[in-house]
Amino acid sequence: MSQPVSLLFGVHAHQPVGNFPEVLADAHLRCYKPFLQVVYRYPKFCFALHISGWLLDYLLHHYPEDMLLLREMVARGQVELFGAGETEPVLAAIPNRDRIGQIQTFSDKLEMELGQRPQGAWLTERVWEATVVPALADCGIRYVIVDDYHFLCAGKTAAELDGYFTTEEDGRVLDLFPISETLRYRLPFSPADEVVAYIESFAKSNVAGGRNAAIYFDDIEKFGIWPETYQWVYERGWLDQFIQGILSSSMIRTQHYRDYHSIEKTRGVVYLPTTSYIEMNEWTLPAQPAHIYADLVRQAKSAGWYESHKAFLRGGIWKNFFSRYPESNWMHKRMLGLSARLDSLPVSQHTSRMKEKLYESQANDAYWHGLFGGLYLPHLRRAIYKAIVELEAMLDACAPRAARFIEDTDLDGTDEMYLQNGLIQAVLKLDGDGGICEFDSYLLNHNFGDTLRRQTEHYYHKIRHSESSGHSGTGIASAHERISFKHKIDVEDMEVDGDARGLFIDRLNGDTVDYRHEPFTASGPYCHAEVFSLQISKSFDLVDSRLQVSYRFAADVEGVFSTEINLAMPSCDGWSGRYVYRGGIPGGFGQLLELRDVVDIALDDDELQGSVELKVSSPASLRAQPYYSVSQSEAGFEKIMQAVTLKLEWPVTMDELLVSLEIKAKGGTLKEGSS
Repeated sequence: MSQPVSLLFGVHAHQPVGNFPEVLADAHLRCYKPFLQVVYRYPKFCFALHISGWLLDYLLHHYPEDMLLLREMVARGQVELFGAGETEPVLAAIPNRDRIGQIQTFSDKLEMELGQRPQGAWLTERVWEATVVPALADCGIRYVIVDDYHFLCAGKTAAELDGYFTTEEDGRVLDLFPISETLRYRLPFSPADEVVAYIESFAKSNVAGGRNAAIYFDDIEKFGIWPETYQWVYERGWLDQFIQGILSSSMIRTQHYRDYHSIEKTRGVVYLPTTSYIEMNEWTLPAQPAHIYADLVRQAKSAGWYESHKAFLRGGIWKNFFSRYPESNWMHKRMLGLSARLDSLPVSQHTSRMKEKLYESQANDAYWHGLFGGLYLPHLRRAIYKAIVELEAMLDACAPRAARFIEDTDLDGTDEMYLQNGLIQAVLKLDGDGGICEFDSYLLNHNFGDTLRRQTEHYYHKIRHSESSGHSGTGIASAHERISFKHKIDVEDMEVDGDARGLFIDRLNGDTVDYRHEPFTASGPYCHAEVFSLQISKSFDLVDSRLQVSYRFAADVEGVFSTEINLAMPSCDGWSGRYVYRGGIPGGFGQLLELRDVVDIALDDDELQGSVELKVSSPASLRAQPYYSVSQSEAGFEKIMQAVTLKLEWPVTMDELLVSLEIKAKGGTLKEGSS
């Protein structure tokens, strides 16, 4: 006599902070709305749902009728809501005080808006570190969901993973449910009847020892947004067929995680290693180690031992993204610094707006890259920097910083010099290039230095060899198996950058100028910095909303001098971003522009609601062009415009040169004291 298996079915809905409105509208149309409408018709189909806080706010505001359906399903006991951090942070990557604040904020929101306080939590990208246990437990979370892979890495066998386990850290206890990787890959890509039959195979042949659980929790976007899935899941009826098959099966019982947790006993104590899901562990590796890892996986699969031993063939950990991508590390360390500054303020000076901006700066998406992840997407990084710059301005109003100071923000062994005057901020990387790595406007809440250098990616070899899809069998292909191209990728699009893509990277006769800097007294009142080489001295000054860069050339310098300025302009290659020159518009940011005898030109950006005006004291040759990198996503490989690259060039016939960038808002120049 078999005992039915408990199907613990959960979906996770998330959109990054700062995502495009048209993307959100499309996600609602093809996924969130039809999914809710289908499951609403089956009151006996119990399921769990996690919606990240920012997305929940968006849906409540724009689609209240769908949220009424959700509220009704919660009220009638069909839906169990899962908590998490408010802005979907990787909890292991933020301070413990912020973990607690993020979790509590979101739990409060769920209780207020949807009428249920969560007992379980979704763990962002299933990034597990034992250090997150105390915060989760202290916030009333009793269990979280991680991959079965995490347990295999701890020495468990697949046969053991039919219930939940218990762990502890620093005196706090937390229970852990293992998500079935096989179910993750089958839903919704395999035919519904095959999935139902597979779940039925979890049923026990006896009634002793508690009920088996088939555990599924994964992205809801697989049900409508991934390629081909809208037609498969809704137009061809996969979701209806799946639910009907589950409800009609005598061997399956849908159950909430909370009910299973309250009735069944733990399978025992477990201590999981620091890890994430298996694909993420590959994505965290730099290209060459990733090639080695992929080769080992192929060899293991060919030899037939991969599935049984894959837990011991492990990639990297999520935090490797900070060491792999300097731009991610810089954002992360800037965020940590602001969190510490906010925490040091008297509580009486804390505001809800400060907390909101801090939490937005901790949203996970812009910090990493794989098949998913948004580090390569400028609009997602821009949302992080918008929050960082806005929070920094609020903190400066409460506890002003020095106009000039030095620190090693990103812990890379090289100092950075900060120059700020309350209107703009320039951060110099004192690594010999004499360039600027961050250039902020506090009124526009924008970092013009927010770009991304090109480095070799593991998936470049797929582009070069145009590998065909490995999908076989019935159903449709998962994004993990799919090879497709959104754009034509050329060899030059994958050329690796030797240096960071900063502002004012100088070359003399084609060679990068190597600068040094002199120690300075931190108490100095001026927003001024100087760097020197044997042939050129260079100084930086902030004057209102203008950054001035001055050059002095030694008497014996001859040849051609150039400087490269990479500017992150939000409108990128649309016509809402354009050059303004001598009263006309010679082109948009996505076009190549070559001009001679330039003394001033403006970059006007509707998305930014502002512009940058470039002026030089001596006429220059200008070459302006879009800078692209190659990314991958579930939709295929694509070219993404990261910045506008301006290259200015002069024959060295002058003793001095002045180049300035002035930030203007629509309506005029920003002046000190503006609000």
